[in-house]
Order: sequence, then structure tokens, then C-alpha cells
Amino acid sequence: MKNIELVWRRYIIQKKKDAPSGTAVTLAQGISEFTRLNKWHLGTDSESDSLPIDAQRIEDVKGTHSIHYSSIIDDIEIKHTAHSRDGFAIGAVIAAEWITKHKGIFTMKDVLNLS
Repeated sequence: MKNIELVWRRYIIQKKKDAPSGTAVTLAQGISEFTRLNKWHLGTDSESDSLPIDAQRIEDVKGTHSIHYSSIIDDIEIKHTAHSRDGFAIGAVIAAEWITKHKGIFTMKDVLNLS
């Protein structure tokens, strides 16, 4: 499965320089569990065993993650686009309320009971 890529687009924040996002890395790790791609790399060039992540910071884009699969037969795209920052804020509030009842180090998988 060489023809798969993850595209990450996020709003521009002057002080925030990380790329790709934690969400993009988590998606890449999930994809690698079900493909022959055992690692990811930042960029658009193809490597036989690596998933390319095209990370872009674009003005006025709240957050978009797309997964593209291309073959000689067809193309498949799964895409999430955030239209505002409200969803991120709600997630932070849910996590803050949840953590008051727990001790330790957790991820959003724990908060959402996905682990």
C-alpha cells in the first residue's frame, strides 16, 4: 500500500511551530497498524515503508485532517474539517472535568473511554 498519505492543515499561530499535530501522528500510527507502512515521515515524497504526512499551516483554517488512498482503480478520501475552535474548547472542558476525578497521566483516549 504505497499510495496512501495523510494531509494535515491547521490555522497559523505565530508561536506554535509543531508539525504535524498530535492528531496527525495518532492517525498515522493507526494507519500503520493496518498497512505495511511501519513509520511516518514529514513531507510528500513516497518511501516504500513510510506514510507521508503533508503538514501545512494555512491562515483561517481551523483544522483539517484528510486521509487519501489512491490506486489505479479509484481514490478514497476521509476528511474532517473543523469550522470553528468550539469543538476543541468543549474537549478541553470535558477533559478538565474528567481529570478532577482521576490521578495519573492520561490521554484523550482515557477521557473518552477509548483505551
